Amino acid sequence: MFDWEDLRYFCLFARAGSLSAAARLLRVDHATVARRIAALEASLGLKLVDRRQRAYVLTAEGVRVSEFGEQMNHASFALERFAGGGQDQVQGEVVVSSPPAFIGTLIAPRVGELTQRHPLLKLRLVGDKARASLARREADITISLMRPSEPTLVARRLGQLEFRLYASPDYLTRTGDYVFIGYDESMEGSVYVQWMQEQANGRPVTLTSNDLRIQAIAAEGGAGVVALPSFMAAEHRLVALDPDGPCLIREVWLAVHEDVRNAAPIRAVMDFIVECVEARGGTY
Repeated sequence: MFDWEDLRYFCLFARAGSLSAAARLLRVDHATVARRIAALEASLGLKLVDRRQRAYVLTAEGVRVSEFGEQMNHASFALERFAGGGQDQVQGEVVVSSPPAFIGTLIAPRVGELTQRHPLLKLRLVGDKARASLARREADITISLMRPSEPTLVARRLGQLEFRLYASPDYLTRTGDYVFIGYDESMEGSVYVQWMQEQANGRPVTLTSNDLRIQAIAAEGGAGVVALPSFMAAEHRLVALDPDGPCLIREVWLAVHEDVRNAAPIRAVMDFIVECVEARGGTY
């Protein structure tokens, strides 16, 4: 018999593509991942990876074992969702994954209200630009800027973000030769980056970051022009270059797996999120 944890580590390695990426997901060092893979190979009597100088590469047998492992993972997650789907008490942990700026400004400040209502509930807020997998239980609820397409997910439109160009009042009064602040290569090819490039129209982007809040803070300090939703611009006392000018509209979607949509803790958190965003109106 093989160790299930060895298989879990191996599947994460196969999915992530490298020891270091798997180690980051598992929050261990890469040597631990390598040791788990070696233990699984010994248990199964199969060579799962070719150990090259700079990387581990899946063998044909490794590909097949990772496929079996993913099937077993899906069955395990389905069992967990089935067991949790009928929970009728608001208790336990609920994980919410959302873009950092959205969850930080619209949800986190009001979490105290939720915990007062449901003292046995534990909430974990994960700020992430990429949407977590609900099927693999990476999160229980996701908030994203794209409508989910998976047939097993239940989605609800929360509203929309309107990105406009903003800067500090001092910056606008002291210069007419604007420079821009934007995302780094981590968002290359995104709708946001394409729109920003159109607005910059060849003018320099002198500061980049992978985090929108860092960009907003830099703009507040007079570093340049940034594209933000209105709630973040207000938070950092920025003013629009042209309130009636071009804007980028992104819809905001909440999603949950259909198997757990009626579980009491999931329902309580979903209702709380809707309450938070409705208090701000439909546009942010």
